[in-house]
Amino acid sequence: MAGRLCLAYSGGLDTSCILRWLLDAGYEVICFLANVGQQEDFDAVEAKALKIGASKMVILDLRREFIEEFCFRAIQCNAQYEGRYLLGTSLARPAIARAQMRVAKDHGCDFGKGNDGIRFELAFLSMDPKIQIIAPWRMPKFYQQFQGRNDLLDYAAAKNIPTVQSKAKPYSMDDNLSHCSYEAGMLEDPAVTPPDDMWTRTVDARAAPDAPVDITITFEQGLPTRLVVDNKEHTDSIELFDALNDIGRKSGIGRIDIVENRFIGLKSRGCYDAPAMTILRLAHLDAEGLVLDSRVRSLRDCFVTHNWTELVYNGLYFSPEREFLENSLLFSQQRVNADVRLRCYKGSVSVLGRSSKTEKLYSEEDASMDSLENFTPLDTTGFININSIRLKKFGMQKAEQGAGLF
Repeated sequence: MAGRLCLAYSGGLDTSCILRWLLDAGYEVICFLANVGQQEDFDAVEAKALKIGASKMVILDLRREFIEEFCFRAIQCNAQYEGRYLLGTSLARPAIARAQMRVAKDHGCDFGKGNDGIRFELAFLSMDPKIQIIAPWRMPKFYQQFQGRNDLLDYAAAKNIPTVQSKAKPYSMDDNLSHCSYEAGMLEDPAVTPPDDMWTRTVDARAAPDAPVDITITFEQGLPTRLVVDNKEHTDSIELFDALNDIGRKSGIGRIDIVENRFIGLKSRGCYDAPAMTILRLAHLDAEGLVLDSRVRSLRDCFVTHNWTELVYNGLYFSPEREFLENSLLFSQQRVNADVRLRCYKGSVSVLGRSSKTEKLYSEEDASMDSLENFTPLDTTGFININSIRLKKFGMQKAEQGAGLF
């Protein structure tokens, strides 16, 4: 026997073919599947793995740690890769990798796995620099045999491996609580419109109910701790997230179709629907507008949000720089305590109002145009004079260069 492997197994086309291929190569394979909230028949996946030949199937429920440690942290960060993508797959990978490492250690395994090699392997090597990783997609014998998905489909048919994909509908999906992603196949042409029946986590906004759904989300230190909808309260993290996903799905909230820049330098088209994350991000942004100091917010946005997002996207979650940034992030969230009221309606979510019982940065009296309680119009003169000093000098320099500002 060539050795014992722990395969990150989803039951999909790629990993099912890899499982059979590894077995034919003489490996004993223990399959691992993380429950991160994907819409999955876990009993069927286990039965499929064992039928193909796996010696064991380990399924772990990671939903709570995925939400609380990864999704909620992304919300605190307002993470959004290239201004669009809410990191659904990128957030799940470190949670899955960490759990798979535990399973592999418990069973004395090396690693064999399918997709997303960079994110998984950087995580594995951070946790155990001596771990042996077997990556079929980088083995010449494997990638020469399987040039693409059609070769995998042919192999699956020859080996009697059932698959939900077909050559007529070959796009790939990755589903978890935070989103579902769709890529490859027909979607590789960025001009092609995705089929209406592709989306799994949102209805078409045109088919959403005519009545809006109004909700209230409570944040404590930047974390969503309470959801109120139709006089029903959700405080458990999983229940809260599930409820927002259900509201967003029915309202058609959270669909995007983008071309993004991958870590390896390629552009790639991806489609995503992420209802709960879309609602939470907007609510958190609005809460910060009410209670977060302006300079702290500016510095966090410039240095923490952008870099934290890119690190997670690029598979560098288990890195010293991510920990460094996260300490700053947590400091910035200490006073983000607020209630945000929102309306979900036909593909959009909008803010109705916000309040805070504890934070005092916003003063209705100070902001009022009908009050001169804390300063007078004369105070503005000094403010303008001080701030115009360097601007006057800049204008003089431009004039001397013959490039006046008007």
